[in-house]
Amino acid sequence: MKISLYQIDAFASDVFKGNPAAVCPLKEWLDNALMQAIALENNLSETAFIVATDGAYDLRWFTPVAEVDLCGHATLASAYVVFTHLEKQASEVHFDTRSGRLSVQRGANGLLAMDFPAQPGDAIAVSEEIVAGLGAEPSYFFAGEDLMAVFERESQIRAIEPDQAALKNLERRGVIITAPGEKVDFVSRFFAPKYDIPEDPVTGSAHCMLIPYWAEQLGKAELSAQQISPRGGDLTCVLDGERVRISGRAVEYMVGEISL
Repeated sequence: MKISLYQIDAFASDVFKGNPAAVCPLKEWLDNALMQAIALENNLSETAFIVATDGAYDLRWFTPVAEVDLCGHATLASAYVVFTHLEKQASEVHFDTRSGRLSVQRGANGLLAMDFPAQPGDAIAVSEEIVAGLGAEPSYFFAGEDLMAVFERESQIRAIEPDQAALKNLERRGVIITAPGEKVDFVSRFFAPKYDIPEDPVTGSAHCMLIPYWAEQLGKAELSAQQISPRGGDLTCVLDGERVRISGRAVEYMVGEISL
């Protein structure tokens, strides 16, 4: 059996930046264990599998160790593959996922805009576990799909060297750290050692929580953002009621074939 594989750098205009994801278009679903094995073999933070349906695609995401409910950069990468290889004339693609229907529109100059659910967090007390895990005490702390620690300055975000073993024991999917940006509205980093991702280069789904928070704090719905991991990534963000639009570019690194 041969399976096409595309490796795409999402939220990037050049290769070796942004967040790499593998995308495998399928004619029908493979066994779950086989898809998980492919994701482990790819050893990327996410491998996306898509199956064409009537006017849309079913989409699933796998880290090297588990299937997840929502992933932004692999959705952006999947849309890039659809627009570039599968439906070159399309201006919009719809994905049916565990998190409902997600849409991606093709814009000018290669910009791709994702429509995702807003997922604001609830303010909670800063715990000793998060302070120990981050090696720093945030000003504010929130819980949702992820945990989110808010700091005062971008320099604090850059300086944090987390204790990955401590973060792995926390209950949520991962930990977002964020602060106002020096050149953009806000910056962030994301750690998910529970899913074998010590630091994710650019995390679209984390912005479902980040955007509502910073839109309220800054008093505006349109925001510029950077995830300041070593690879880095740029995002354009919009809060639209109970939805968020997360936009970025993608670039193709590799086209290959899996032999099974």
